[in-house]
Amino acid sequence: MKNFELKYGCNPNQKPASIYMKNGSELPITILNGRPGYINFLDALNSWQLVKELKEATGICAVTSFKHVSPTSAAVGKPLSEDLKKACFVDDIEGLDENPLACAYARARGTDRMCSFGDWVALSDVCDAMTASLIAREVSDGVIAPGYTDEALAILKAKRKGSYNVVAIDPNYIPEVQETKDVFGITFEQGRNNFKIGRHLLENIVTANKELPESAVIDLIVALITLKYTQSNSVCFAVDGQAIGVGAGQQSRIHCTRLAGTKADTWFLRQHPKALNLPFRSDLGRPNRDNVIDGYINGNEEDVCAEGIWQNYFTSRPEPLTEAEKKEFLATRQNVALGSDAFFPFSDNIKRAYASGVKYIAEPGGSIRDDLVIEECDKKGIVMAFTGMRLFHH
Repeated sequence: MKNFELKYGCNPNQKPASIYMKNGSELPITILNGRPGYINFLDALNSWQLVKELKEATGICAVTSFKHVSPTSAAVGKPLSEDLKKACFVDDIEGLDENPLACAYARARGTDRMCSFGDWVALSDVCDAMTASLIAREVSDGVIAPGYTDEALAILKAKRKGSYNVVAIDPNYIPEVQETKDVFGITFEQGRNNFKIGRHLLENIVTANKELPESAVIDLIVALITLKYTQSNSVCFAVDGQAIGVGAGQQSRIHCTRLAGTKADTWFLRQHPKALNLPFRSDLGRPNRDNVIDGYINGNEEDVCAEGIWQNYFTSRPEPLTEAEKKEFLATRQNVALGSDAFFPFSDNIKRAYASGVKYIAEPGGSIRDDLVIEECDKKGIVMAFTGMRLFHH
């Protein structure tokens, strides 16, 4: 296939639209089911790069959940605790711990379930039946992987009344060194960002605390590679091999850190005993449960525990999760890693990160206030490495 005609571009009025190779060669993808759109392909190709690179850097299979050209999360295939399985709605899956790809999917899709609603999924490895069955029960637009078993493909083809988008990509495809895009009729050209992220970026530790365990190395690599494919400005919190909070596309870095930190806090609090044991009505679907859990934790649009409201969601009135209980629970969450795609200009970012359990940081360095940022890290016992490499993505 050399050219694939799309229904439209970013919006229905943007026609005609298509994807093709400028050099006239075959596309490195095969559409096995459905008809992906313009934004689907943007998500697919960006997400595939992320999981391919993450597996190469860690040696562990990887999965990411993408939405509007930024990851909601990314994860490597580590087993899940029982509480985490319950928080990710996968506690009913027998044999999950023996399937690293399914574990990576459960983590990536379960991190920020509200943002992952209607996501695009990328798998670093051939999709198997268990992973396909997990994908099949979530609201999702499509998936890209280097291949699919026959059983997995049959499961995915049955999703969304047979219209689910399934794309296979040639894992050996290497794009041209130079890339271009047009903006307002003007062509931009640049070298592709082929910079390799790995443990070598974490050697320049600038803080007094220089103890960086292997688990933190993996988490910082997860955070940095996630940032490489996230719309900038961006900050990423990670722990236990998964991104737990992505703050993307904010003009101010402290807003990135606050957004990512709030998402990380919500992810932790989903594992609070009160949140894990909410008495949901049996007729409440998974997306609605996500909304209610978020409301229960963050008290957004309505008080889900209030009289006249709780009856819509629960079989009995749950006890609220108090601010004191949240603070006490979050205080036990430690050893979180944080990556930033550019330097921290002020120490307020460190203070906010520390409030969400951050102990390890990787950022480029180069601010005129680096000394103040380092000083704040030293006050809090944080380990910080200067990578020397900015990771903007637009």
